[in-house]
Amino acid sequence: MSEWLSWAKRLHALSQAGLTFTKDEFDRERYLELQQIATEMFERQSNLALQEITELTHVDGYPTPKLDVRGVVFQEDRLLLVKERSDGRWTLPGGFCEVGLSPAENIVKEIEEEAGFDVVPIRLVALFDMHHHPHPPLSQHYYKLFIECEVIGGEAQASQETSDVGFFTRDDLPPLSLARNTLEQLHMCFEARWQDDWVTVFD
Repeated sequence: MSEWLSWAKRLHALSQAGLTFTKDEFDRERYLELQQIATEMFERQSNLALQEITELTHVDGYPTPKLDVRGVVFQEDRLLLVKERSDGRWTLPGGFCEVGLSPAENIVKEIEEEAGFDVVPIRLVALFDMHHHPHPPLSQHYYKLFIECEVIGGEAQASQETSDVGFFTRDDLPPLSLARNTLEQLHMCFEARWQDDWVTVFD
């Protein structure tokens, strides 16, 4: 990650924490100014317009990492992937957790919506901090949960977010959407596939 982007994220988080807890209007003005500086730093280090960055970095309350769930679904030795309409590349089905749903409930919902399959969550394969993996720089901080699931119904079906659905072997993976999952993470999923005593990986 760019050192400048890392500084901007930290500055933005600190200013948001200050805005959450301060009761002094003068301090509020200072925190808002710090937040504006962080946003301008984001703009300098990305291809996004200032308004887009402001929308992406907007947080209510104390800033915490977002939670992203990814479904690990196998058909024999082939792994389920979906093709994202947004970038034309492939990923494990999933997305941000919604308020009111558990991680398990979220991944069931995401797989049904993005791939058409009904599933039952089996186990947590991994919990990763995106900062520890070679994802492209993003404006916010994410934790990623990889949840293995078993298909109990449904059929492959694309959606508003996905243009294709397929199962792939370890040696025949398509171009990946790296903001969502990396090659190393998918290889980990294949390693976990046949290990009944797999221990959840975390960092």
